[in-house]
Amino acid sequence: MKTQKAFTLIELMIAVAVIGILAGIAYPSYQDSVMKSRRRDAQGALLGLANAMERHFTETNSYLGAADADDKPTIYATQSPVDGGTAYYNLTITATDTTFTLQATRTGAQSGDKCGELTLTNTGARGYTGTGVTTTDCW
Repeated sequence: MKTQKAFTLIELMIAVAVIGILAGIAYPSYQDSVMKSRRRDAQGALLGLANAMERHFTETNSYLGAADADDKPTIYATQSPVDGGTAYYNLTITATDTTFTLQATRTGAQSGDKCGELTLTNTGARGYTGTGVTTTDCW
């Protein structure tokens, strides 16, 4: 006579519980990595926009005219990621003849990012509006 070998219900429940615990630990870490990746993409977009601002200044001897009436860039992408798709940051410019401040404003799924809005000035000063974090955390 053959005996069948199988898992008991308790063994299956323990396996499901272990998988649930592992998923509960891994998911927040995954979410943090996704937020960080989107933030890095926005930083790259700000640096690209800063380069476009410098080119604009070289051509016109002023930072003015690089944005429309809503402070959205006319010389570079208006969002991050710059190649389109779902926007996670909107880019804006505040400029005078000789200075500018670029800002990446969180939107959509990135709205809860701990670093808040990211800024970059014509002097290369990097900023953020988040609390409880440092420049090293956000830049």
